[in-house]
Amino acid sequence: MEPKPAAAFRDDTLYSWPMKGVAAYGAAITAAMAFGYAALYVPRSATFRSQVVGIIPARYASSRFQGKPLVPILGKPMIQRTWERAKLATTLSQLVVATDDERIADCCRGFGADVIMTSQSCRNGTERCNEALTNLKKKFDVVVNIQGDEPLIEPDIIDGVVKVLQATPDAVFSTAVTSLKAEDACDPNRVKCVVDNYGYAIYFSRGFIPFNKSGKVNPEFPYLLHLGIQSYDAKFLKIYPELPPTPLQLEEDLEQLKVLENGYKIKVIKVDHDAHGVDTPEDVEKMESLMRERNM
Repeated sequence: MEPKPAAAFRDDTLYSWPMKGVAAYGAAITAAMAFGYAALYVPRSATFRSQVVGIIPARYASSRFQGKPLVPILGKPMIQRTWERAKLATTLSQLVVATDDERIADCCRGFGADVIMTSQSCRNGTERCNEALTNLKKKFDVVVNIQGDEPLIEPDIIDGVVKVLQATPDAVFSTAVTSLKAEDACDPNRVKCVVDNYGYAIYFSRGFIPFNKSGKVNPEFPYLLHLGIQSYDAKFLKIYPELPPTPLQLEEDLEQLKVLENGYKIKVIKVDHDAHGVDTPEDVEKMESLMRERNM
């Protein structure tokens, strides 16, 4: 049985939670400093977040699926399908692919994408986005990290995470969630999320959260699945690589936890999206079957 939406998730708009007051952010800063966090960067108002770049980080080497960006999905490389969907977003001033591999770069240039070459030392997609940002000639206020293994990404979701970050000056990061399916509950490749009443992230985990004392899935609880897309205030992104790795980030292998552990705020929107990322070779056939069903 699929979880029912919680009352806090208002589906009449893309944004599911109201904005929390800036006054509360002052308390968060005080608390973070008391716990010895790094100095917090307080972002500017939403009017300064008008220039937006979408970056699709892509690497060839992968422990689970080597060469994944180039795998054909119904005759087109997966990264091309992701790029074509992302191009439909209306909030992006520019869209680029960031990669450290010439095979991926040549493929992307072949279908017309702008490519930024990055180093192999990038530890994750966020760091690759940051390096790409520094190599762009134009100045941007918001950076959207678009996962290259989401060939069915909805342009409206890209626009949603951008708009909510523009409207939330006390957050430096935004992302999206959707309802978690029962079959994904214990899959460590499907990251779960819990949020507060104002739509700010509390925690992300590869484990099943929240976990009740009965040890069973509660069919009435609105469990949330994290979607890979995320956007950052550009000034925050520049200092992200300087923040030291954190215990929860390392244990879960989730880069967004470093943001939370250092006292920064992540704004979350809930969307209606049937998530279908490609994490393993077995997912390719599932993706192609789904696209045939949708006449894509």
